[in-house]
Amino acid sequence: MSTNEKHEFQAEIAQLLDIVIHSLYTDKEIFVRELISNAADASEKLKFLQTSGEEIVEPDAPLAIGITTDEAAKTITFTDAGIGMTHGELIDNLGTIAHSGSRAFLEQLKANQGNAHLIGQFGVGFYAAFMAAESVTVTTRSSKPGEPGWKWESDGKTGYEIVPAEGELPRGTTILLHLKDEEFAKADRIRGIIQRYSNFVPFPITLNGEAVNTVQAIWTRNKSDIKEEEYTEFYEYIGHDTGAPAYRLHFNADAPLNIRGLLFVPSHSLETLGMNRSESEVHLYCRKVLIEAKAKGLFPEWLRFLRGVVDSEDLPLNISRETMQDSALMQKLNRVLTGRFIKFLDEEAKSNPENYTKFFAEHGHCLKEGVATDYEHREGLSKLLRFESSFTEKGKQTSLADYVGRMPAEQTALYYILAANRESAEASPYFEGLKAKGFEALFLYDPRDEFVMEHLREFEGKPLQAAEKAELSLDQTFTAMTEEEAKGLAAFVKETLGERVNEVRPSKRLVGSPAVALESDKYMTSSMRRIMKAMNRDGGASFEPKPDLELNPNHAMMARLEKMRHSDAPLAAKIAEQIFDNARVAAGLLEDPREMLNRVNELLEKLLADKA
Repeated sequence: MSTNEKHEFQAEIAQLLDIVIHSLYTDKEIFVRELISNAADASEKLKFLQTSGEEIVEPDAPLAIGITTDEAAKTITFTDAGIGMTHGELIDNLGTIAHSGSRAFLEQLKANQGNAHLIGQFGVGFYAAFMAAESVTVTTRSSKPGEPGWKWESDGKTGYEIVPAEGELPRGTTILLHLKDEEFAKADRIRGIIQRYSNFVPFPITLNGEAVNTVQAIWTRNKSDIKEEEYTEFYEYIGHDTGAPAYRLHFNADAPLNIRGLLFVPSHSLETLGMNRSESEVHLYCRKVLIEAKAKGLFPEWLRFLRGVVDSEDLPLNISRETMQDSALMQKLNRVLTGRFIKFLDEEAKSNPENYTKFFAEHGHCLKEGVATDYEHREGLSKLLRFESSFTEKGKQTSLADYVGRMPAEQTALYYILAANRESAEASPYFEGLKAKGFEALFLYDPRDEFVMEHLREFEGKPLQAAEKAELSLDQTFTAMTEEEAKGLAAFVKETLGERVNEVRPSKRLVGSPAVALESDKYMTSSMRRIMKAMNRDGGASFEPKPDLELNPNHAMMARLEKMRHSDAPLAAKIAEQIFDNARVAAGLLEDPREMLNRVNELLEKLLADKA
């Protein structure tokens, strides 16, 4: 064996190095992560040998990773006490891309943009060092007894040289980078990179003698072994929050991948305080090494309030460890994780309703967004919705499942009323028929709730229906006027209003209100009406809603109007118009109140004149 070996790179190897150095990674700083990962892998292998009972050099040497920067010399050094390398292993590991199969490797890399089976191979990640270094020197000594130390040097262009190391080397590997510029020789710069990518590597990391990775990757440990203060410390680190989280979910799963996760829900939402839309802060790790911060696609957008980590040893990453290679598998991972979290929330809502109410007040708007946008999880999310109802106390909420459990046999739909507050909902003419029949009504105060109901459409096979669309009929007799008089009054009002109204008829749903305006198109909703109005405002075609009008034949006002139309038809017509506008105001259908206000003034003037 020669004591001074020089190896030249073939043309195809130079081409491969160019890809690794200039195209494979998106950011030069990745080399720090890769070299630390290699050191951790070497330490893991040494740890395995120790537990297997094999004889190793310096068995008491602690497994740690040391990094030293020197701005003056423009160098950075990585040291580990791991398994080290023999002469043959040095060639095999650092020469992985330089063996006879390199042409096939190069073609595979070009065709597939990376290969999952190459993750963790020393040679691939190691060569990322040349993105920042002009030359690299590796000194290493194998953990096998009797093995000497070796030194490997290369500029990443012309080839590499292997010579015996001088002196007695400690077990492990040291990598010295002579940097192209001093950026990566700055301790603060390197500390930031370590904390971003490698903070949870399972071995102590020191930078210029100072401990860096002080927070543990507790998501990999059994829940029973973790103290509450450790969870608190980790949440403060990962969630950037000094308050206690509302929820914590620590879980692992075996399918479709080996997954470990630790998720937190903040107690407060910045969005409900009027702040900007928040951004998911769930980070994706592979073997405790950061793959993607604030990972896109790991959870749906509506779960953006989550904080935490998801880790898997089986992620099929591309060769640079920077992105997921299999988008279909990422989608499957998304489904599994989302389903698991929905199940968790459902369990929490049942076991501690009071805590869940607080959570829903802060983050319920995100769940509603999920109902409107996420068809796949809509059914599961519907069980998590909470609303006030006519059967709850003010300020108390109910679930759709509990509503269904209270429905009488003759009730076929779940009814809801859109209102500004409870008082308005209870005073709504749409509520009168439901209340008289003993049917429960959900009171929806959030403008988003209408879109939620329109997308949800049904729950447990029963339709969700706006109270204004409910086809109700109360078993009541005509007491203030006869049925013929009621029909005659309806005909008079229809003639008075003309094309402004679609149909006028005696009502079978009203109890205390004189009249109610109803959307004549059963497919038209309040939100659709607002959209049409906005289109008209922007110069679109004119849109004027033409509602149906129902008159309460047992209301004293209607009885007097019926008599007045025979004695003073002009005044009766003006009052009929006012009743119509009052009903449109209650239904949110009146676009321009100016005509109504002029009429009110005329009626007041006549009333005052008659009293004078």
